[in-house]
Amino acid sequence: MRKLKNSELERLSVKEFKDVKKTPIIIILDNIRSLNNIGSVFRTSDAFLIEKIYLCGITAQPPHKDITKTALGSTDAVDWEYVEDTLTLIKDLQAKKVKICSIEQAEQAVMLDDFKVETNTTYALVFGNEVKGVQQTVVSQSDVVIEIPQFGTKHSLNISVSCGVVIWDFFSKLKQH
Repeated sequence: MRKLKNSELERLSVKEFKDVKKTPIIIILDNIRSLNNIGSVFRTSDAFLIEKIYLCGITAQPPHKDITKTALGSTDAVDWEYVEDTLTLIKDLQAKKVKICSIEQAEQAVMLDDFKVETNTTYALVFGNEVKGVQQTVVSQSDVVIEIPQFGTKHSLNISVSCGVVIWDFFSKLKQH
């Protein structure tokens, strides 16, 4: 077995990425402090053709060397926008019939493996601060709260890991339809 060279991977150019049909998923980063986490979310979003990333609150914006280091150019491909207030953003998206899903541990949360995606629905996945999580006001306004099942001794996953797990799960379920 031989590893493939980058030239053999048949990846999209930035222009092709901009023009291709996107996965109906929007990512909302709610007060993410780690620039490396932000860059990693861009890279994962590129891999799965995410519609857009919203950077909210204290979440840093490209261009920044630490975001660029982990994003590896994906900040040029994935559409993004800075919005100061996460709650205002999700209310605006809900008015456009986007289903808001906070990824958090909360009462009445639906486990990720039990969550059923619907066709013809755009989802906004909200990921919160590395210490405090998604703001309570945002959790309360969400259409659903989704929890990633965990079985070890720790309470949480790194935000970039959580993002990868949830995007892959949604992508896989949407692809089955």
